[in-house]
Amino acid sequence: MKQVIEIPPEVRHIHCIGVGGSGMFPIVQILLSKGYAISGSDNNESDILALERQLGVAVTLGHSPENLKGADLVLYSAAIMADNPELMAAREQGIPLWERARMLGAISSHFGEAVGICGTHGKTTVTSMVTQILYGAGFDPSAVIGGKLRAIGGYGRAGKSDLFIYEACEFRDTFLSTFPDTAVVLNIDDDHLDYFGTVENAMKSFTRFAGMATRRVLYNGDDPNTVRAMAPVEGPEKITFGRGEGNDYYAANLQKKDGLCRTFDLMRRGERVCALTIHVPGDHNVLNAVAAAAAALELGAAPADVALHLSQFSGAGRRFEVLGRVNGVTIADDYAHHPAELAATLRAAKELDFREVWAVFQPFTFSRTYLLLEDFVKALSIADHVVMSPIMGSREKNQWGIQTKDLGEKIPGSVWFDTFQEMADYTMAHAKPGDLVITLGCGDIYKCARLMLEGVG
Repeated sequence: MKQVIEIPPEVRHIHCIGVGGSGMFPIVQILLSKGYAISGSDNNESDILALERQLGVAVTLGHSPENLKGADLVLYSAAIMADNPELMAAREQGIPLWERARMLGAISSHFGEAVGICGTHGKTTVTSMVTQILYGAGFDPSAVIGGKLRAIGGYGRAGKSDLFIYEACEFRDTFLSTFPDTAVVLNIDDDHLDYFGTVENAMKSFTRFAGMATRRVLYNGDDPNTVRAMAPVEGPEKITFGRGEGNDYYAANLQKKDGLCRTFDLMRRGERVCALTIHVPGDHNVLNAVAAAAAALELGAAPADVALHLSQFSGAGRRFEVLGRVNGVTIADDYAHHPAELAATLRAAKELDFREVWAVFQPFTFSRTYLLLEDFVKALSIADHVVMSPIMGSREKNQWGIQTKDLGEKIPGSVWFDTFQEMADYTMAHAKPGDLVITLGCGDIYKCARLMLEGVG
């Protein structure tokens, strides 16, 4: 029997600290659809805040105890520091506090078919693909996505069906607060080691998450860590996807039409299901498409709908998103922040028809940069030119003493600057017509891309 987590019945007004976050926005949409009054605060103006105001959210810039007036419950994300004035005031006033993961879990528990998509890499892309297929096919799902999906005009949606598609993040085991009926496990790699300590510990968490699924687990049968982590799982049906023919779902007859377009036959246990065409670069996206197609088919989508809506998928926001061109230079943006993601994105970029590729990178968290330094060196060296910012520490203090120069000195020809303006000025002064400049990182490096588009100097 699936556990159901109830929001206390006396709660009518929910205040969200960090309401402008991409992870908070779709939760706000779903809570609004359930009739809750929502207020929220954030430090910086953004497109998300503008959209939330249009939906009736009372948004305040800046954090102050006064913003809690009338709130029955305070919702906050893991990025909110313990000394946040609103968080401290809520504790002092006895207002119930829920972390975002707890609310996501409560939401997931109320759906008859909650589909949690997890993995070190590819979560947002696959969650977006599955949502686009099922939304386009008329399933009317609710969704929580880590990036913006053009097909639904946002980072998620509140549907009217009993189907919920959500990105299940392993960061600090937040996905263990959710209640999946279907679990999709894409891969398991050496990330968030400041929390897990070892990949083996991370694998144990993925095992627990998959074991919580009430119906089925779809997992990457070609990824050794994932295969090992799924071996102990008992109860749900286990279905594999991958590149190899030994998987339940796999791609056959792969053809590259150009840098962006790939076509292949989707196979299920040796039988051809349909032909698929995708318009997102990189071989890693072929595997993402197989995973998404497998999930959609298992959830009842018709092969024709899978083929149609995957062919219309043009990527999630900040996933190799082409933003524009300036003086013959193409500017793109990508969320990649782990060495494996950087390598996949830069390899895909090098396959395209550009003269040279510029990686404009913002390292994210001191621990990841320190622990994976040599892997970052190898990944970034794929680019022809590397421009870097200071490390964005986010929730961390720099106990490792790591700096961007420690990374840059290992990459021949790389440069690093203190500000996005300096990075934009340098890059656009040296990039030539026909080049691709791609900003990389999960922080606010996209602002550097905007500076380049708006004109530098």
